[in-house]
Amino acid sequence: MSKIAIITDSNSGIKLTEQNEDLYVLPMPFIINGEEYSEEISLTQQKFYEKLAQNADISTSQPSPFQVREIWENALKTHDEVVYIPMSSGLSEACHNAIEYAKDYNGKVTVVDNQRISVTLKHSVYEALNMARDGYSAQEIKEYLEATKLDSSIYITVNTLKYLKKGGRITPAVALIGTLLNIKPILQIHGEKLDSFAKALNMGQAKVKMINAIDKDLNSVFKKYYDDGEMVIDIAHTDNEEEAQKFKLELQKHFPKLKIGYVDPLSLSVSCHIGPKALAIAFTRVIK
Repeated sequence: MSKIAIITDSNSGIKLTEQNEDLYVLPMPFIINGEEYSEEISLTQQKFYEKLAQNADISTSQPSPFQVREIWENALKTHDEVVYIPMSSGLSEACHNAIEYAKDYNGKVTVVDNQRISVTLKHSVYEALNMARDGYSAQEIKEYLEATKLDSSIYITVNTLKYLKKGGRITPAVALIGTLLNIKPILQIHGEKLDSFAKALNMGQAKVKMINAIDKDLNSVFKKYYDDGEMVIDIAHTDNEEEAQKFKLELQKHFPKLKIGYVDPLSLSVSCHIGPKALAIAFTRVIK
């Protein structure tokens, strides 16, 4: 049986301290005021939000070819194959680039285009790890993760329009009106893109709308998985741990049949575009 290493990037929310002999995490790079930082190495969550509050010029970046190849080659010293699961190809070119790099490894590196990020990607990574340990091949892991990539969704309530405006996702005029009216946009990540989903007049209303959206999804598109007990709900946030924990209690009351999983910070790659104090609900089908 081939010994397989599972590699992801820090957009999964898996910390470097959670790595083990079969699981590797590639820190994502960020450019802040022209200087490069690596998530969890030279850029902590606290430092990131401090820089954001200081109106620093922050942009996401991609791991260099050297960084990607280095982590693969380190894993291949002790494993026969690598399954690499980067962030969604719809949110970054890193996945497409990795597919090109993998051509030089004679089939020893399999890149999965899972189209997920944050807690939903985290579930995929741990499913892959369990499959590898259960004897599934790299190709079988890839086929499973790509076949089930849309069996998840994330709804995010943004606390400020400042960063959506900065990233060009809304016009300055819309941002001004929205700020004056205290509008809280609700975004959705499902598959490739971060899209607008709804609007709310305050955070309380936004949470109700997110809960209603998931209720609808669980009783329509994902009803079979829900009935079979295969759906898990997670909470994510941007520098908003206290509110996230309170939200967890609300969700436990609303969805008593569902397992409530992670309460995690959202990926900094997402945080960069939506700013602090956001709240998110994610739901994912988990069977492996």
